[in-house]
Amino acid sequence: MESKYIPIQFEQKLSSFWESKGFFKSVVDGKKKPFSIILPPPNANADLHLGHAMMVYEDIMIRYHKLLGENTSWVYGTDHAGIETQFVFERHLQKEGKSRFDFDRGTLFQMIFDFVMKNQNNMKEQLKKLGFGLDFEMNKFPMDPAIVAIVYKTFKKLFDEGLTYRAKKLVNYCISCGTSFSDYEVNYEEREGTLWYIKYPFAKGQGSITVATTRPETMLGDTAIAVHPNDKRYKKYIGQTVIVPLIGREISIIADNFVDPKFGTGAVKVTPAHDHTDWETGQRHKLTSIQVVGFDGKMTKEAGIYEGLSISKAREAILLSLKEKGLLVEEKKHMHRVGRCYRCKRVIEPLPKEQWFISIKPLASVAIEAVKKEEVIIYPKRFKKELIRILDNFIDWNISRQIVWGIRIPAYFCKSKATWFVSEKKPEKCQVCGDGDFIQDTDTFDTWFSSGQWPFVTLMTSGDEMYKQFYPTSVMETGHDILRAWIARMLMLGMYVTGKVPFKTVFLHGLVRDKHGQKMSKSKGNVINPLEVIKTYGADVLRASLVFETKEGSDVVLTDEKLIGMRNFGNKLWNVGRFIHMNKGESKTEAKTGNKEIKKLLKEFEGVKKRYHTNMQKYKFGQVMGDMHAFIWHRLADFYIEQLKEELKNGNMEVQNGLEKVYLECVTMLHPFIPFETEAIWQEFKGHEASVLEERFLI
Repeated sequence: MESKYIPIQFEQKLSSFWESKGFFKSVVDGKKKPFSIILPPPNANADLHLGHAMMVYEDIMIRYHKLLGENTSWVYGTDHAGIETQFVFERHLQKEGKSRFDFDRGTLFQMIFDFVMKNQNNMKEQLKKLGFGLDFEMNKFPMDPAIVAIVYKTFKKLFDEGLTYRAKKLVNYCISCGTSFSDYEVNYEEREGTLWYIKYPFAKGQGSITVATTRPETMLGDTAIAVHPNDKRYKKYIGQTVIVPLIGREISIIADNFVDPKFGTGAVKVTPAHDHTDWETGQRHKLTSIQVVGFDGKMTKEAGIYEGLSISKAREAILLSLKEKGLLVEEKKHMHRVGRCYRCKRVIEPLPKEQWFISIKPLASVAIEAVKKEEVIIYPKRFKKELIRILDNFIDWNISRQIVWGIRIPAYFCKSKATWFVSEKKPEKCQVCGDGDFIQDTDTFDTWFSSGQWPFVTLMTSGDEMYKQFYPTSVMETGHDILRAWIARMLMLGMYVTGKVPFKTVFLHGLVRDKHGQKMSKSKGNVINPLEVIKTYGADVLRASLVFETKEGSDVVLTDEKLIGMRNFGNKLWNVGRFIHMNKGESKTEAKTGNKEIKKLLKEFEGVKKRYHTNMQKYKFGQVMGDMHAFIWHRLADFYIEQLKEELKNGNMEVQNGLEKVYLECVTMLHPFIPFETEAIWQEFKGHEASVLEERFLI
């Protein structure tokens, strides 16, 4: 063996070796127990980041179960990532002085497609650098025609069974990205703003009622003033009418329990077209909805003389006019909740728009029962209640997106009958009236609609036998931060389409944080590039550092000290093997039997192996790595080898065989965690065509 393990000398060679041997190729084998994982598809729009490196947990499981003799499959794929990819691509266009509006739909789509294909190839090579034992031949992508066909079939099934519908509702709209979003894609923050107090004159008689609002520009769309029914200050005014300042429209004062008498003056304006609570209030009281802010972020013709102004300019002009007319009573600082687009960070505008929605409750109720009955097991267990709460509180899901990049919704509008129909294939004639006067919806599906079907579409498109062998999948491993966005949706759609849970176990990891406990982000300047770590330390060090001393489900603290510590452990492991290997040979002295230290070592090691398998099957990977680190460093190296090194040098075969047996079993046990170095060691002992992966654990 070489004096040192140098990662760069082994990693590429071993990666190619595993691929040539076909160790991770998915095959149908009815004689073996199946174990399958579907890779959470990384967005094919940028390079690898530490979030992708956390998928090391999946590689640990795949390699471990392969060593158990099971038939493993880890399906590779990338995500088209809808709005996120289009957003990234638009930034590229901006650098060239262009925008999405410079191209027709078909041209823009093709440009993004070419961009994604290039990044998809880069991503595959980067994942190989981490040593991931993926089946790269099963390369899946949501835009694959076979996958699109299944996604269309799911939508048609939902439509035919009355579980998807088209309706005009208030949606979260980003005027910058030019699309609506679901509730989960809006990030809310508390920020200091202003509360303006405005007089609304009574339509008859003297006086006025004062309301407090954070959005004076939307007052032009007010259709009521609301007070609490038990508020003694306003009971006598319920049913009376007031005049909307500046626009002159007469509206009623209504009573509703949603009003907080302690907020502002206890009287609030109701603008159904621009506030979610007001929309619901408008539905209850059958109020009209007047949209005064357009989808372009400018005031509409309904705003009268303010038409065409931006939101901020309209606010300034309206406040100035209110002051001039003596209708602006006062201004106060006020902390309030503001929704921002999760992509571009712009303030979200609640706007009325006709969209496709999924009726969630029937799907969610089935998924809840499956979680409660533990048809799917959640690790760590604390997330079980959280998942049930998420499913229980799910509102109907807006799946329409006003973007080019994505799977176009297969819904068609019959012009003569003014109604919609859904077709899995592009129809030659209208399925409502029978003629050709129909148009397709221009919207695309929300990314999570196709991603929510990922476990079954990836396997269904691999053939019936593959689907039967590996579905439901064994484990879905991902970050706990997308429990709501993805896990919940996969459960609902998977059970709806297949009648089975899409995975038997969910294992959730935490976020990667810096040494100060801060989430890594480019804006904070604390991002660690995993590819740079691999260049400096090797892939095994990065893998081990992400797992070592990390409790399941907890956030990962990654520091230089931790990386150095894992590098030192790798050096220790290599040096122990080199010492045993150097002294391997024929007996030089008469072999003694019954060496007490070897017997103690073998007995102690049996306990180590038992704990290892127990914790591996309980998904306590951080504990396993910690135990192996402690045993190899402090017991095997510092104690037993120190005790036995003279007998080893003297050629005692019992000592040689005992130490080699324990050491190589340790190497096998560590292989799922640090595959490159352990494979390199194995080949030093067993030959350069041998592999740890050909070994089998005996539990």
